[in-house]
Amino acid sequence: MSNKTSVSGFLLLPFSDVREFQILHFVSFLLLYLGIVSGNLLIITAIALDHHLHGPMYFFLMNLAIQDTGFVSVFIPKSMANSLMNTRHISYYGCVAQVFLFVFFASSNFSLLTVIAYDRYVAICNPLEYEMIMNRDACMQIIAIVWMTGFLYSVLHTTGTFASPFCSNIINQFFCEIPELLKIACSDLYLIEMGVVVLSMFIFLVCFIFIVVTYVHIFTAVRRIRSVQGRKKALSTCLPHLIVVSTYVSTACFAYLRPSSDNPSHLDIAITIMYCVVPPLLNPVIYSMRNKEIKNTVRRLLGC
Repeated sequence: MSNKTSVSGFLLLPFSDVREFQILHFVSFLLLYLGIVSGNLLIITAIALDHHLHGPMYFFLMNLAIQDTGFVSVFIPKSMANSLMNTRHISYYGCVAQVFLFVFFASSNFSLLTVIAYDRYVAICNPLEYEMIMNRDACMQIIAIVWMTGFLYSVLHTTGTFASPFCSNIINQFFCEIPELLKIACSDLYLIEMGVVVLSMFIFLVCFIFIVVTYVHIFTAVRRIRSVQGRKKALSTCLPHLIVVSTYVSTACFAYLRPSSDNPSHLDIAITIMYCVVPPLLNPVIYSMRNKEIKNTVRRLLGC
């Protein structure tokens, strides 16, 4: 294999060489994909059509559902197609697109979760100034910054990953994942991406600390609310977001902080699926089950 980036494509890790298991993987991923997309599209449609759900919190939630839908669409359809057609191949530019879109949606997603934490902080700790601080123009500017930051961040990661020539075209993962691509890089240029990864970890830590500090202030403010009903109402608006953040952070840390292996096992694939699929799958369930307004709107949409 030539050690240049002019390779025609890469070979992804198959779930199985047994045809029956490939079909089983295709059907399983198809059901997961349909469940994730339909759940998030229901939330997007409910918020878009119900004028009662046009507040800042629901506006951010709609963008979160869009990000989750785009995130799983980056790798699940290609993985299903490979299993169905019994192939492992992905083109070079297809791999570039996967890396770019994966980082774009993942980084935008966590940025938005950080913004939602701030939104809940303002709503509970400064309720009288909420409408003035989180007005329509402010929300539009925040969302524009979230998407633009994700785009620039993705450009930086993609450029750093593919700046180096590759010594192999075999990727030990079922999609083009940055850590696996760095393993087959054959020049010191991959150190550029390693620097970007360190920067990413620092930014991730700062955002996580911001969310934790925000919720410390939120819970302190909730404790000062005298009525039990008021406490429950305040916590009910925060609990779904807190569960989503916990799921996102715990699955990502479990996947990336474990010792890396040159010979991936079925457990490694299962862990990757967990952090890639579980948060987008649970988000619609968590928000629809914990929010009466969304639940009622979804019921009307489904004719229940």
